[in-house]
Amino acid sequence: MIADKPQEYTVLARRFRPQTFSEVIGQDNVSQSLRNAIAGGRVAHAYLFTGARGVGKTSMARILAKSLNCPDAKDGTPCNECEVCQSITAGGDVDVLEIDGASNRGIEDVRSLRANVNVRSMRSRYKIYIIDEVHMLTREAFNALLKTLEEPPPNVKFVFCTTEPQKLPDTILSRCQRFDFGTISSASIQQRLTEIATAEGVEVEPAAIEVVARRAAGSMRDSQSLFDQLLAYGQAKVLAADVHRLLGTAPDSRLIELFAEIVSRRRDRVLELFHAALNEGVQLSELTDQLLNYLRDLMILAAGANEVDLLSVSAENRGHLAKQATDWGLQTILAALQILAEAKGRMKGVTYGRALAELALVRMASLEDLEGLPLLIEQVRSGSPLPAAMPARLSAPEKKNDSAGVKQVDGGRWTVDGGPQTQAAPEKPSAVALEPVASSPPDDNPPSTVHRPPSTISLEPGSEAAILLALQSRLGDMLGSYVKNVRRLAISGPNRLVLSFPSGYDQTKQYLERPDQLSRLANLAGEIVGRPVSIALQIDEVLAGEPAPKPMAPRSVAPTSRADPSKDPFLQHVKSVFGANIVKQDVISVAASISAVTGSEHLDGES
Repeated sequence: MIADKPQEYTVLARRFRPQTFSEVIGQDNVSQSLRNAIAGGRVAHAYLFTGARGVGKTSMARILAKSLNCPDAKDGTPCNECEVCQSITAGGDVDVLEIDGASNRGIEDVRSLRANVNVRSMRSRYKIYIIDEVHMLTREAFNALLKTLEEPPPNVKFVFCTTEPQKLPDTILSRCQRFDFGTISSASIQQRLTEIATAEGVEVEPAAIEVVARRAAGSMRDSQSLFDQLLAYGQAKVLAADVHRLLGTAPDSRLIELFAEIVSRRRDRVLELFHAALNEGVQLSELTDQLLNYLRDLMILAAGANEVDLLSVSAENRGHLAKQATDWGLQTILAALQILAEAKGRMKGVTYGRALAELALVRMASLEDLEGLPLLIEQVRSGSPLPAAMPARLSAPEKKNDSAGVKQVDGGRWTVDGGPQTQAAPEKPSAVALEPVASSPPDDNPPSTVHRPPSTISLEPGSEAAILLALQSRLGDMLGSYVKNVRRLAISGPNRLVLSFPSGYDQTKQYLERPDQLSRLANLAGEIVGRPVSIALQIDEVLAGEPAPKPMAPRSVAPTSRADPSKDPFLQHVKSVFGANIVKQDVISVAASISAVTGSEHLDGES
């Protein structure tokens, strides 16, 4: 297959390393800038090359060194024929020193560099230091390098290469000209691999080259390493199936079929196809990455970005993915992507990764159509009534309670059908009115189901305790903890409330007097009393030692209301909304009374 191979085989990444600026693929802006700087005599004393692995940083540093020291260079292009170029290419030139920052990271190594930096170059014009992975140097080493880097000898140049520029001190960054290397496009990688296959005399299917290029994720060196491994596979013609077997990945057809079953919510077929893929030799981690990329591609297509390249399958399968993206919907795809990403994160370092992956697949296949969910959420937030006929895919099955006449919907909403021996479960007042579940013939005056604002407390003498307790109960954060220290609330004027603290609570008073906190208190108090009010704070020495206020009942209800519930307006309102009948009357606690008025779920009676 490959004739006249040398006894000591050299890997493709080294044999096909670029030797001129024009051969560096995907970094045209950097190549042009360096070539112009050399031609114009504006070469800086220090350069910083940053970017992902395998995108040409070290190769560009060597080409720069050859362009500066080659005696036959023309317009910034080395000849690659002289002894200087060949020794730099081999990495053995005495005037171009390549230093591994990971293994020479201490201050002693930098001191040695500083001691030798003043020694003139042996045969070339410049002495060039190429420090790879420079971010691995210690802080002390960077500090020792600062002075030399800022004012090096005129014949010394520095080239730093790193994948993590954020780890370099600002004092180093400010002394370098920085060039950021971008990732290489899949099309450029495919073109280069095709040239290598031709040079090696190997027939490779274009689909196989495309799979390798996608797997490289923008790194030319990674693609050449994978391609080198593929050529060693030893087939007369390398096919895409050979690449998948070698890398432990699933073919495009398998991914498309698997997601077709997920979109159709056929959970049994999803698990069967997943099991078959693993039995065929597909690696669990690789398959999970492919599924994540597939969901990413669906998200891209559902969002309308049709010009963005796909990462999971070839471009010829774009039509299949576009149809699945349309059928599933963007919101459902986002939920599935979140489910699988969370499962992928939990799979690291555990022995039950397959179970987590299967759990994620079943959850994805169980997702309903979520496209209408944002509209329903907006209706709930605005207090608008929900549609009378909600789509079946968004409605949850009803769960009947043991008590006759009581039904539970969606695990937490209760309705009363008005039958005998019924009792409505307590629930926090909701912004959405609940319609009766029991079906009955429509009459001329059906029960009102429109949204009603929560009940308010009248701002008049005698309601001070109820207003204070409502104010304390509706604040659950740090502001609420400060308001609980209020010992007395007084009504001063038509729209003014005065909150009194005992002596020793000056810091609490100062915190609440901040404009933002005082505004929150005033807004909440206005919601409780049903009209705008202002808040004033004071320290009352008379309250020193007085205990916190206990829950106080609102104004007493007339005895006739307790004796005859049918005349109580609140009970009449409950009957009209829920269509219920009064079965039993009990005297409820004061805390429950305040809870019904203020809309809070729990009051413990403590200040």
